[in-house]
Amino acid sequence: KMVEVETSVPPLPPRYRFRDLIWGDHAMVDDDRVQIEFFTNEKSLKQRLQLYFVKNQRSSLRIRIFNLIIKLLTCVLYVVRVYTDECEKDMKSCFNHTAKSLSEFRENPHINWEMMLWVKRDMALWITQVTVACISLAETLLVTYLGYKGNILQQILSFGFILELINTVPFIITIFSEPLRNLFIPVFLNCWLAKSALENMLNDLHRVMQKNQSALAQQLVILAVTIACLIFTSMCGIQHIQRAGYTHMDLFQSFWFVIVTFSTVGYGDISPDIWPSQLFTTLLIASAFIVLPTQFEQLAYTWMERQKQGGTYSSHRAQNEKHVVVCATTLHTESIMDFLNEFYAHPKLQDYYVVLLSPCELEPTIKMILSVPIWAQRVIYIQGSVLKDSDLNRCRMQDAEACFILAQRNYADRNAADQHTIMRSWAVRDFAPHCPQYVQIFRPENKFHVKFAEHVVCEDEFKYAILANNCLCPGASTLITLLTHTSRGREGQDSDSEWQRLYGRCSGNEIYHIQLKNSKFFGEYEGKSFTYASFHAHRKYGVSLVGIQTENSPSIQLNPGPRHIMHETDTCFYMNLTKEENSAFILAHPNQEKDQRLDKLKMGDGKAYSKVASMIASVGTVALELQHTSVKPRSMSTSSQSNKEPSNKLELPKGLTIQSLAKRPSIAPVPAMLEAIGIEINVESDSSEDEPDAQEELWDAPDSDYYRGFPRVTPYIGTSPTLCHLVREKRPLCCLQLSQICEHNNYRHAKEYNWSQPVTIIAADHASTGLYNFVVPLRSHFLAKEKLQPIVLLLERKPDLVFLETISYFPMVYWMCGNTECLDDILRAGINLSENIVFVNKESSNSTEEEFMSDCNTIVGVQTIFR
Repeated sequence: KMVEVETSVPPLPPRYRFRDLIWGDHAMVDDDRVQIEFFTNEKSLKQRLQLYFVKNQRSSLRIRIFNLIIKLLTCVLYVVRVYTDECEKDMKSCFNHTAKSLSEFRENPHINWEMMLWVKRDMALWITQVTVACISLAETLLVTYLGYKGNILQQILSFGFILELINTVPFIITIFSEPLRNLFIPVFLNCWLAKSALENMLNDLHRVMQKNQSALAQQLVILAVTIACLIFTSMCGIQHIQRAGYTHMDLFQSFWFVIVTFSTVGYGDISPDIWPSQLFTTLLIASAFIVLPTQFEQLAYTWMERQKQGGTYSSHRAQNEKHVVVCATTLHTESIMDFLNEFYAHPKLQDYYVVLLSPCELEPTIKMILSVPIWAQRVIYIQGSVLKDSDLNRCRMQDAEACFILAQRNYADRNAADQHTIMRSWAVRDFAPHCPQYVQIFRPENKFHVKFAEHVVCEDEFKYAILANNCLCPGASTLITLLTHTSRGREGQDSDSEWQRLYGRCSGNEIYHIQLKNSKFFGEYEGKSFTYASFHAHRKYGVSLVGIQTENSPSIQLNPGPRHIMHETDTCFYMNLTKEENSAFILAHPNQEKDQRLDKLKMGDGKAYSKVASMIASVGTVALELQHTSVKPRSMSTSSQSNKEPSNKLELPKGLTIQSLAKRPSIAPVPAMLEAIGIEINVESDSSEDEPDAQEELWDAPDSDYYRGFPRVTPYIGTSPTLCHLVREKRPLCCLQLSQICEHNNYRHAKEYNWSQPVTIIAADHASTGLYNFVVPLRSHFLAKEKLQPIVLLLERKPDLVFLETISYFPMVYWMCGNTECLDDILRAGINLSENIVFVNKESSNSTEEEFMSDCNTIVGVQTIFR
């Protein structure tokens, strides 16, 4: 039947739909907006009952709860019958008249079978038990009928159906025979039916509530219920059978006997004295030996599987406690212990919890370590995947203070490892967008995928930059490694090398911050430049001022240089053994000779003064990323107008260009775009104290081969702009290969080039994009032209075209195919002419079985060079 419906009529609200579902179409009689007839397949009575009793989860749960209550009620009525049975007392007194003592009874045992077959029931109790039995039998027959699937014998001969008939049919028979109303019926066996109903109810309950992590709890409940049913059955059975013997027991005495028997204590104060009770006790003990081990085995298996999956960080704990989540494919002992030691080294993080989320099982070593009380109370392991919302919910990622995503180091393909890390980071961001992320990445070209993270640590970028700075300042990598670890400054004090002792003492330094107006270290330098404050604070107190955060800027500026003027609202970041509030110091007056040297330094070359301050204010060469600041370039103005500008205005000496700003004596590189500086620029000024010298002007002259600028080609997105020495004309790609003859040169090895400076050799298995960060510091703008050292890249595989295009703009950078195991290769690379040789560990380890052997290639290669 077709019905025309106007399209302008809106759909029915949910309340009408629900009412129609409950009451039918009659509820819509008064509402004439629309009349629709629905055609459905008519269902039989059996199908409708199956829908209510079996298929519908909620209604099925209600039926099972009702069945459980009925079975428990029968057990309660049995206990009531035992305590109200007056016949037992009469029979006991009559029996005691026959047998005067226990010894006489044992010599001539007599079993009173009438006491076992007949009991005394009140009329009200009998009516209640009969009513409950009829309801229980009707419900069982209905469920059996609805569950019929063609095999009637399988359902009738089931243990539950037979037990139901034993406990209910005799009560129905007593309705038609009054003498049988006092017949004994073992109703206490309904506890096992109640146990079965409870198991089915728990299954439905967990299915309705969609609980996935409930197996262990359910096994514990089932075990407890099994033991309770076993004790209750034994208690009621031995109490009733002993009615026919000499020693009569009440329910409490039978409970005491069962507990003593199961515990194998056997006090002997109560014991069965007739063979039926003794046989029942024997069968009872045998049943316990069969049932309980099976339950304990299932519980132990579930417990072990649950231990493998780890725990769950509850929502209650997440609301009242603070926690962070550490995500990794495999949790290695060394990396996790380094994280925990450094994380809990800070006093403010002592109350935090660390949740370890990993799809793999814990290593046995880390299991033992995490069982130590210092970690067991604060570290929680959860086995799961970051890509599953259920596992993220188990660790309460949405409530976490931070998420640390560690890259997998045992992957042969670092790009694949980064892809896994990126997927984890995306999943965390989608699930908990407000949770700060700290991500570890191998390849620098993959950084832009996780740019939204709070901080991204790129291993290749950091590794090659540290190695390059190590060539400029020997031991820089050691110093930075010690600084990144919590230390008391005692490392290397037993060494014979002075620099090791010095770096060991300095490793106890940490970064602290304080507002300028509240600082005794830096408060007196208000209105002075950053380099002035850094120089004098280090000279006076031994602290190193490394960065500033202004009141209006959320970012921290590392070594902003002499152009920054200190204000009382500035937050000073300094390096010291302890924070200023905990420092006890006495101001010492410097002698006159030091003052004279300082005056000469101040009155002499201003650039030298700034360079000394910059060396104090920085550790090595720091590459900055100024991404969140902006600037509007200003046109030329007079000096008087420039004095009226705000204090963040940068004034350049007259005649200087923006490019010549790189010659300023600051460690911080000048960004490629003016927007990265974050200040307004005035290109005209009467100041001339920082004019570049003639030699620097010559270097940037048009007829010079080199100039200072920013690399024209970068190997990946997100490269930090850094001012470097570059060639004016791009070098041909054929000339980049050290030992290859081309039309431009006939050199076959490093000695034929006749370089004036020693060569720096770096040996790697391939030219990754991170290798760009090794070249940039060695071509930095602050290095003198005549001090630039040639760089030879000794690679096992030929670099790609993009990398060759990148290094073609740098002076004296070459590559050649070879490895350190071949003597001819390292001789052609110029090992006899080298000052620094850098070995980069191979990404593909030759030992997958033992992770501590992953560095064997590098160690043997270094020893080969020494030999």
